[in-house]
Amino acid sequence: MDENYDVVVIGGGAAGLAGAVALARSRRSVLVIDAGDPRNAPAGHVHNFLTRDGVPPAQIYAAGRGEVTRYGGRVETGRVTALRRDGERFAVQADSWPVAARRLLVATGLRDELPDVPGLAARWGLDVLHCPYCHGWEVSGRRIGILATGPAAVHQALLFRQLSPDVAVLQHTGPRPTAEQRARLDARGIAIVEGTVEEVEAGARGLTGVRLVGGRRVALDAVVVAPRLTALQAQVVTAAAAGLAAGAAINLDLVLEEARPAARRTQLSRSGG
Repeated sequence: MDENYDVVVIGGGAAGLAGAVALARSRRSVLVIDAGDPRNAPAGHVHNFLTRDGVPPAQIYAAGRGEVTRYGGRVETGRVTALRRDGERFAVQADSWPVAARRLLVATGLRDELPDVPGLAARWGLDVLHCPYCHGWEVSGRRIGILATGPAAVHQALLFRQLSPDVAVLQHTGPRPTAEQRARLDARGIAIVEGTVEEVEAGARGLTGVRLVGGRRVALDAVVVAPRLTALQAQVVTAAAAGLAAGAAINLDLVLEEARPAARRTQLSRSGG
C-alpha cells in the first residue's frame, strides 16, 4: 500500500465519502479509512436525499465507495488509533499500518446520546425518531409523542404536527413551555402530557406507547426525541454537502501551498534577486 497521500479521510460516511470524491476528482491521492459503524446504521432507509429517497444507508455508502475508487481514491476498513504531526505531514496510525498525509479530513460524525429511558434505545431508528424530514412521512397520521428533555421539544412538536393531527408533548424532564410556546401548542391542538416517562413499550408489531411513573399508559405509534450532540436537521444529504465543502477547501489549501514556491521565484526574478 502506498503510505503517502495528499489527504487521508477518517470516516467513510456521507461526509467523508463526498469529500473524498471531490478530492479524487481534483486528482488528489486520497485514502478513506472507515470503521464501518455509521451513525444511521439502525435506520432502514434514507429520506430527503434527492434521487436516493428510500434507499438503505448501506447501499448509499457502497455506491459512494465505488465513486471514490472510480476516480482513483482508496477506501480501507480500519480504525484510526493515533494521529501526530510529523514535520509537514500527518502520521496516521490505522490499526497496525501507518500512513502519512499532507492534510486530514476528519469526518467521524457524532454519536446519539439518547435519554436514559428503558426501551427507548431498542426502538431507535425504527419508531423512536428525531427528525421530521428524515422520518416524518413514515409516521404521518399516526399517534406521535414528543419526549421533552430540553428546549427542542416544542420545536419538534410543531414540526411533527404538520404531519399528524395526533401529537402530544410528553413533559418528562423537559422545561415547562413558556406562555408563548403554550399558546402555539394550544393553537395547533398539541396536548401536554404531565409526568415522567418510566418506560417505552413495544409489541411484536412495534412501539405501542409509554408508561409514566405511577402506571398511566399513553398509547403511541412513535416517540420523538432530541439526542444530545445532534442537530435537528442531521440528514445524510447535508452531511454529504458539508463533506464536499470541506474537500473543496482542502484542495484549495493544497493548491495555494503548491503555488507558493513558484510565486516566490517569480517575485525574486522580478526584483532581480
